[in-house]
Amino acid sequence: MDKPTKMKLKKGDDVIVIAGKEKGKRGQVAKVQPSANKVVVTGLNLIKKATKPNQQTGEGGGIVTKEAPIHASNVMLVDPKTQKPTRKRAE
Repeated sequence: MDKPTKMKLKKGDDVIVIAGKEKGKRGQVAKVQPSANKVVVTGLNLIKKATKPNQQTGEGGGIVTKEAPIHASNVMLVDPKTQKPTRKRAE
């Protein structure tokens, strides 16, 4: 596997999705996966996942809705002043 790349996004950043089924929607970065170059955005890219019951944790089985990762190239940082998508550069 390739070595992790340096991510320009970090947890808590406001982003807007620029490609894919969630295009145009805004959210906040909940998790960053530098090794896969992906981010998880709160409330976006929701998937349904079937889970088995677990005796150790006491959780029952069923269908769970959770956020799936989005590739970092498909999101852009939102500028706090103008509220528009922007590119982040080294300062």
